[in-house]
Amino acid sequence: MVQYHIQPDSEIPASKQLFDQIQFAIASRQYPPGHKLPSTRQLAMETGLHRNTISKVYRQLEETGLVESLAGSGIYVRAQGHEGGTPRQSPILEKYPQAYKIVQKSVDDLLAQGCSLSQARELFLAEIDWRLRCSARVLVTVESGDLGAGELMVQELESSLGIPVQLVPLEELAQTLDRTNSGTVVTNRYFIRQAEEIAAPKSVRVIPVDIHDYIPEIEIIKSLPKDTCLGCVSLSAGILRIAEVLIHSLRGDDLLIMTAEVHDKYKLNALVRSARTIISDQASYQMVKEAILGAREDLIRAPKLICSENYIGTKSINLLKRELGLG
Repeated sequence: MVQYHIQPDSEIPASKQLFDQIQFAIASRQYPPGHKLPSTRQLAMETGLHRNTISKVYRQLEETGLVESLAGSGIYVRAQGHEGGTPRQSPILEKYPQAYKIVQKSVDDLLAQGCSLSQARELFLAEIDWRLRCSARVLVTVESGDLGAGELMVQELESSLGIPVQLVPLEELAQTLDRTNSGTVVTNRYFIRQAEEIAAPKSVRVIPVDIHDYIPEIEIIKSLPKDTCLGCVSLSAGILRIAEVLIHSLRGDDLLIMTAEVHDKYKLNALVRSARTIISDQASYQMVKEAILGAREDLIRAPKLICSENYIGTKSINLLKRELGLG
């Protein structure tokens, strides 16, 4: 137990004497981090000082950062730096309890490699600043012959990421990157090589996204009766071309396949009137539904309309969120 001695006849004010004694007890670890200081009532009885004087001393100690007041609990010695294993609690630590340990290990690893603390700080800040700049501008690029696929990616990314996304034809990507010093280029794996060749000299990163595997849709196609007319509708002509080849590989001539870009009203209306089953991407679904309703008087039986999953795979969306620092 720390014993306090106050000299009432000293030229040094009593509050100064108490302040220095408590400060020394903290500095010498007689009061370790997290230790609860005596109440003002306890100290008043021990030192003979008025409780208002003791409260003033505690406020001065709090202003120096040596102690902190917890409402309804008391006055505690504050942990400094790495004492106690973690810094003062914050909403971030409450949400991500392992975050501090991850940061601490990363800093320790850098120090072990010979970096100074200032160099480690510079590396962390440079990486964070770069990612912030990259997330500020996201570009989707595909060949100009299949901008529909790009439009589909833009819609899905804006919905998932909650930030604006710009569509740039691959043929115009170099000129667009000449006008910016940061950003992230996103494309599917069909165009990754061309996008990387263009972006590499600009020091702009390119992130490929994987497309949905369409396993549920493939199972439906496998189960369709022979000679069924299957319709496929999309924003993208390229997606429709690939879908037609893949379906033919699965079923050969067993199925009659009709395809239509959603904005081609003539082909869409013809497809709606002929197909028994229609598979549509999410961006086209509502327009296909409206086309079916518009043709209902001419239909003996409305086609079964199936909305496919997102064009971009869920794992790719989550990876992109992490890369952009969006969660």
